[in-house]
Amino acid sequence: MRRRDVLAGIGSLGVIGGAGAVAIYGLPSVNDESDDEREPVDPLTVETIEAPGSEAGKVRVPATNQPTFVDFFATWCDPCSEQMPALIEAHDRLDNDVLFMSVTNEAVGRSVAKAEIVDWWKNHNGNWTLGIDPTAELSAQYSITGIPYAVAIDASGRVQWSASGRKSTNEFVDGIERALESDGAEGE
Repeated sequence: MRRRDVLAGIGSLGVIGGAGAVAIYGLPSVNDESDDEREPVDPLTVETIEAPGSEAGKVRVPATNQPTFVDFFATWCDPCSEQMPALIEAHDRLDNDVLFMSVTNEAVGRSVAKAEIVDWWKNHNGNWTLGIDPTAELSAQYSITGIPYAVAIDASGRVQWSASGRKSTNEFVDGIERALESDGAEGE
């Protein structure tokens, strides 16, 4: 009986360790499809809010005739906070080439106020388009498997890179460059 308890404990540690690794590093990118098999996603309109680098209004995702990068985050997510310096650097490198935005799917108006999102944004030095997705429609569109989660979409609306978990500047830049390098004509 003692041996069974020890084995169960060891198995539990393996599960917890694996879950921790997924939380920190994310699941592997699911980009096994060839460019020819990717279908363009339908555009959605996302509400943007007034914050540093962002104006209140609406933005189309993906952008029309321009690559789009979306970082999905939440104000309560520690890995989201920890990767902000990497996002800032990626934004500084590629801002003029892509619609660069961060979006939260928190229940704005119910579990979090817009002012709290703006405060978080300011505290983490965000300075690009900031959107909200309180109904998680955009999150569902891109099959978000957790946060942080990033998606790079080419000018034709095809996802060229997506990944969950905390990423480095180079990982963001490499993913965004896939969308920039795609001519958007595959499969047409």
